[in-house]
Amino acid sequence: MDIELSPEDQAFRDEVRAFLAANLPREVIDGAASSPTVFVEPDIGQRWNAILAAKGWLAYQWPKEAGGTGWSPVQRYIFEKECALAGAPNLTVLGLKLVAPVIYTFGTPEQKAKYLPRILSGEDYWCQGFSEPGSGSDLASLQCRATLSEDGTHYKLNGSKIWTTHAHWANRMFALVRTDATVKKQAGISFVLVDMNQPGVSVRPLLTLAGDHEVNQVFLEDAIVPVEDRIGEEGDGWKLAKFLLENERGGSCHSPKLEYDLGQIEKDAAAEPDGRGGRLADDADWKRRVAKVRLGIQSLEMIELKILSEVAKGRPPGPQTSLCKLLASNLRQDVDLLAVDLYGTAGLQLDFARPFYGDNAPAAIHSRGAQVASARYLNSRAWTIFGGTNEVQAGIIARTVLGL
Repeated sequence: MDIELSPEDQAFRDEVRAFLAANLPREVIDGAASSPTVFVEPDIGQRWNAILAAKGWLAYQWPKEAGGTGWSPVQRYIFEKECALAGAPNLTVLGLKLVAPVIYTFGTPEQKAKYLPRILSGEDYWCQGFSEPGSGSDLASLQCRATLSEDGTHYKLNGSKIWTTHAHWANRMFALVRTDATVKKQAGISFVLVDMNQPGVSVRPLLTLAGDHEVNQVFLEDAIVPVEDRIGEEGDGWKLAKFLLENERGGSCHSPKLEYDLGQIEKDAAAEPDGRGGRLADDADWKRRVAKVRLGIQSLEMIELKILSEVAKGRPPGPQTSLCKLLASNLRQDVDLLAVDLYGTAGLQLDFARPFYGDNAPAAIHSRGAQVASARYLNSRAWTIFGGTNEVQAGIIARTVLGL
């Protein structure tokens, strides 16, 4: 695996850096740094999306025929890394990186023409309806029922979805529903697109330990989905879900964002006292902890680059994406624990007012980094659960990578 950039890729990297320096607003960087959640609030995320859309770079992972940039896997990695190192917020992954690839890979021409432009324009804001009460890690056991009408024109959905990120902002939801309860459980699932702004759809907030309103429970009571908003055939849902989850676990590079956050912690450590008249950055135990996390991040980056190398050769990401998800989840928690320990008692503040940015933000004690530390630490407890728990990822790795 050659990890040296070609002259063309180096030129592309320089172009991305110049664009970020000129177009990434300071208040967007600050808003992202002050957000303890995985996804920033829409006012920050959608503003950055619009800037990228105007440049033609928003759909950087999409093929050209779907309205994307058509960039190579190496260019996509360079772009993600440079954005992360510049402090840019995460993009609205649910629409751009999860449902869009399903639509442009498996959707009809009509579905592509209807939904892909609306994702790029921000007109549609998506949430994901997969997990249910009692059906999280065992996703195939989901019970949300979709009953086909007698005339075959639409489904009626009844059931609920839980841990639905940003459902309170979304006007569309992509969901897995059970269309046949008489067959093997994986075979009776279909993939549908749900209009959230209709009678029969209600959203109940679920506040996290950190006090964030990021996730919700969605209740569906005779909600209508036209048949033309089913992706693929009835019973294709499990296949499409596996495709989507493989993209979710391996379609992004986690290491640059972790590297950026660790770098911010190191900068702050240079100004924090160690309690013995020195600076925390010079403490031997602290340096060992930071070095251990950095080595983990570098190891993750090598695995991500290996997957990138396979994708560049036209091969699917494969089950190694589960290894990336597992390592990234643990490292995310390690980085956030370092932040809490860095600020001492100031890092224990937990103000439940949100957001932490803007004119009406609550006053920070000590620093912005200290203000967000505990909330981010508590929020990142979910990393080892969402997108497939650590136990699920370990099982996949054991079966498909190690052959156990």
